[in-house]
Amino acid sequence: MGVPVAGVVTETVAAGRRRGAWRRVGYVLCGLAALPALVLAAVRLGGFDDGTYWAVPMATLPYAALGAVLGAAGLLGLRAWRTAVPAVLLVAVQVAWFAPRLVADAGAAPAEAPRLRVAVSNAYMGQIDPAALVGLVRDQRVDVLAAVELNPVAARRVEAAGLAELMPHRIVTGDTVLYSRTPLTPVGIGTTAGAAAAGEVTVGGKSVRVVPVHTFYPMGDPAKWAGGMRELKAEAARSPRNTVMLGDFNATLDHAPMRELLGVGLADTHEQLGKGLVPTWPEDYHDLPGLPPVIQIDHVLHGEALRPVAVSEHTLKGTDHRAVVAELALTG
Repeated sequence: MGVPVAGVVTETVAAGRRRGAWRRVGYVLCGLAALPALVLAAVRLGGFDDGTYWAVPMATLPYAALGAVLGAAGLLGLRAWRTAVPAVLLVAVQVAWFAPRLVADAGAAPAEAPRLRVAVSNAYMGQIDPAALVGLVRDQRVDVLAAVELNPVAARRVEAAGLAELMPHRIVTGDTVLYSRTPLTPVGIGTTAGAAAAGEVTVGGKSVRVVPVHTFYPMGDPAKWAGGMRELKAEAARSPRNTVMLGDFNATLDHAPMRELLGVGLADTHEQLGKGLVPTWPEDYHDLPGLPPVIQIDHVLHGEALRPVAVSEHTLKGTDHRAVVAELALTG
């Protein structure tokens, strides 16, 4: 005997309900995947992270963007066209923000242009291994080093380990020290972001202003962090062409204060060389053991008179930040 028609209909209806339930679950999962990117995109477009605690999750925007990609792909797979279209548009916005950071656009520097090799290292409250920092300066042939969170005791240790011989010139302001192989002329500017240790060096007969940076961290006081960034912006605006700002900005390229700082005529070396998403923090951070670097908050910014040639990141024992070394050509 055949299966009663009523039984077939009942099974078909039940199967349809199960498929519908799974589709609804899929919609919810896709929406949840894209939601962080949607929220952070709105924050970025509105600049709502400037001086607020939104600055903390804003640092994760590239990862949220991956969720948007997964959400859009899932909605397309479910043929949920009405919701897929805005999800795809959200992905397009993210691509417009992040794709340029992966494409080198600095152009080749003239071979005859004089070079300046700079480095920045957060010494992690003086806990950095002196030999590691000195080895970096020696091996990378660094001309100017910005060391932040390098307290006087730690400074004496690294200098005794050989830094004083390699870099006999220095400017000290609190826990920020600017070291140089060649003479430094102080140009202290008295900000809360570590830039008071700024100095000028001569490269190929021309002056380059080097400004070490260490802003307050936004999780501790976002208003103070944003205030320090504004001070840096005001200082950079005085003479952006021949300025190099380098240090721990506690900011990514997505943060509103960082974008405003770049807007006065500075460029990010990582971004110009196609490495704008290479993370520098955390590295062996005690509160997050085993977590590799996930965000890029250590930067080398430069004005129009300089062109980036190379940039690299280096793990140093005793610090939770990767050091950054950049080679710049003086072209203007």
